[in-house]
Amino acid sequence: MSAQKIIFAVPPKVHLLDLNGPAHIFYEAQAMGAPLELVFVSTETSKKAQSSAGLYLGELKAFQSVKVGLADLIFIPGMEASLIDNNTSIESNPEFYDWLRDCYAKGAWVCSICTGAFILGEAGLLDGLKCTTHWKKAALFSEKFPNAQLVPNTLFVRAQNIFTSAGVTAGIDMALHIIEILYGPQMSVDIAREVVLYFRRGEADPQLSVFLQNRNHLEDRIHKAQDYIMEHLNSKISIEKLAEFVGMSPRNLTRLFKKTTQLTIGAYADLLRVEKATQLIKEKNKMRYVAQQCGLKSENQLRSLIKKHTGLLPSELQ
Repeated sequence: MSAQKIIFAVPPKVHLLDLNGPAHIFYEAQAMGAPLELVFVSTETSKKAQSSAGLYLGELKAFQSVKVGLADLIFIPGMEASLIDNNTSIESNPEFYDWLRDCYAKGAWVCSICTGAFILGEAGLLDGLKCTTHWKKAALFSEKFPNAQLVPNTLFVRAQNIFTSAGVTAGIDMALHIIEILYGPQMSVDIAREVVLYFRRGEADPQLSVFLQNRNHLEDRIHKAQDYIMEHLNSKISIEKLAEFVGMSPRNLTRLFKKTTQLTIGAYADLLRVEKATQLIKEKNKMRYVAQQCGLKSENQLRSLIKKHTGLLPSELQ
């Protein structure tokens, strides 16, 4: 049985993390025994490409030389914004678009990360389909590809055998989701743990996780407090211990935390617990285990917290 090809089509000025993030997920799957072959091709005629950061990638294969089968996947990472804005790159090689359309017609899965969706749009693969891209380029995408059904503020979207994702970390989430489809949830969870990605997100999650929200400030002591809360969600958060950890009095910490994040410490911790619980429930963990991991005394307390913040019962989150 031949290995399943995971083909990364590298455009000019590629964003390195868009490329390397999902590639590393499939590398880990390969290391765990999945019969995969990682292939890197250029979307242009050259066998090398300069990344947006300036690093050159060499020894890329010509896309025409790769025989793509029914079970193979093609990933299109994002590229420097200037190339999207003026079409310098995405219209420069029509032969690549012919190849991409042909591969999809033969049954290959096609996946984009971040602004890689513009290449799929240019190929006409997104006409009439739901899709997503990076939030900063959503308006431009809708303007350029009005026949595509853009879904804003979404991590990734699957429509038929086309996957589109919102950005760097969303591309990793999408790659893990695909691993789960192909090889089951256990391998996906094992890889997430291997790369120390504890808070996996799914299709229905917003582009900004609660774990990333409320961090757009420059108050280092509050960042430190937020890190502590995130790392201690499986236990009761003591304001006194937290204040000691960041070197403040409990009163001053409480005041500064609310001023900086617009949330009380307790409310912030509850939001993190709800997001963590939601992910654990989606991964089919037992309610008792979820409650323990979220620092709650009982399953009833967990149900009440989820209901309060989402309006849903835990069974409705699965």
